[in-house]
Amino acid sequence: MPQSLAQNLVHLIFSTKNRERWLTATVRPQFHSYLAGILRDMDCPALVINSVFDHVHLLFMLSKNRALADVVMEIKRGSSKWIKTQPGPFGSFHWQNGYGAFSIGQSGVAATREYIEAQEEHHRVKTFQEEFRAFLKRYEVEFDERYVWD
Repeated sequence: MPQSLAQNLVHLIFSTKNRERWLTATVRPQFHSYLAGILRDMDCPALVINSVFDHVHLLFMLSKNRALADVVMEIKRGSSKWIKTQPGPFGSFHWQNGYGAFSIGQSGVAATREYIEAQEEHHRVKTFQEEFRAFLKRYEVEFDERYVWD
């Protein structure tokens, strides 16, 4: 086959260190745009990005030329550097060490998009930790609770 074709859709989730409430409503719009720019520059276009105070959800197309771990590292590195330049108390901002990344089929894009867009509604009744555990269980990811949080 003379061409390499791929469509890998990834739902990426990660939180601030210790789930601190850094992602204020005032910083979120620019923050989401910055994340989208990082992804665009890596040839991994974002389909939807949303966050609440302590974590972010991204749905994007993973480039066939990029490793997921490298994309996540660059998203977290670049966005951390950016947020630390914002006015206010952001100088000590940090992301958690880990992340969750889940593959989405094309048929799941609409439901995933809706889920990500409704984050504020979800988190009126569910914490980030409850939500993340549910994702791990739904995708049958084995985990040890002692090593999931920092």
